[in-house]
Amino acid sequence: MRAVLGAIGLMLALATPISAFEIEEDTRFPAIGGSEHALLSVLSTTDTDVLRPVILAFQARNPGITLRYTVANSQQVYSAIADEGAVYDLMISSAMDLQMKIANDGLARPLHSSATDSLPEWARWQDLLFAFAQEPVVLIVALSALGGTSPPRTRRELTQLLRDHPENFAGRIGTYDPEKSGAGYLFVTQDARLSDTFWRLAEVMGGLDPKLYDSSAPMIADLKAGRLVLAYNVLGSYAAPRIAQAEGLAMVELEDHTLTLLRTALVPRSATAPELGALFLDFLLGAEGRSLIAREAGLPPIDAAALAAKPHLRPIRLDAGLLVYLDAMKRRAFLEEWQAALIQP
Repeated sequence: MRAVLGAIGLMLALATPISAFEIEEDTRFPAIGGSEHALLSVLSTTDTDVLRPVILAFQARNPGITLRYTVANSQQVYSAIADEGAVYDLMISSAMDLQMKIANDGLARPLHSSATDSLPEWARWQDLLFAFAQEPVVLIVALSALGGTSPPRTRRELTQLLRDHPENFAGRIGTYDPEKSGAGYLFVTQDARLSDTFWRLAEVMGGLDPKLYDSSAPMIADLKAGRLVLAYNVLGSYAAPRIAQAEGLAMVELEDHTLTLLRTALVPRSATAPELGALFLDFLLGAEGRSLIAREAGLPPIDAAALAAKPHLRPIRLDAGLLVYLDAMKRRAFLEEWQAALIQP
């Protein structure tokens, strides 16, 4: 009996993803029919409610699959696969650089299908990493803090606004904490690469006692509650539906450049059901998935024409250049400079 119980315990341990990392949501979507129930485990930075309609539609097409959907922040998602050996069949993240490192380090499985092969070159990397959404990183500002003027259109105008009216913004600015958020670190390193004015803006914000966040959702909630009047580098896909009914908030795509995140997915090499991970990825990239992502999830699907129509949108390049700021020495030096600018005594 003891041997049987030990075998059952081992089977359960192998079937359950390691969860020493910090989990924010863990939702089980039971199979809706079929004679055989297979388990697909997805680890993601995307909130459950965002992808819920997509998951349910996928299960309607594949009724014998139970889907476990686990949400953590981007740094935790990376650590779960890279450091802790957590077992998941698909990995979704907004931190493109950390996803690139997983792929570059040999921790992702190569995939080939009509769906993956149909992606433009800039939306995939070496048949290992695939983008399924392109999302602007935006500024949100409360109109009440502008003194009757129009919202700033560039980082230079934003810097001047904060300098001219510090009393309106002190203690009421929000932005990502790049030390805790992989996406936040990606945004500030890309900002610094693209803009000569970024560090001046960071210093001005730093003098106004900004609040730092791990993700976009709580920033948006604090804006709606009036605890913030400005949030810098917020995911537009999260912001748009949440502030649609909120009066007095403006979402701005800055014209000097608006970073455009590619939300990516990969099948980890450690997956126990890689064919199910690939099946869900193909659904995300296919016609039905793309329609649901846009219509129900509010995530702009991959669309080269949409980028061409707005030249200020700058997609973050999905290539090995993303690894530059992940070098330990470069990361430490960059964060020290960021702390000196933004975290002031």
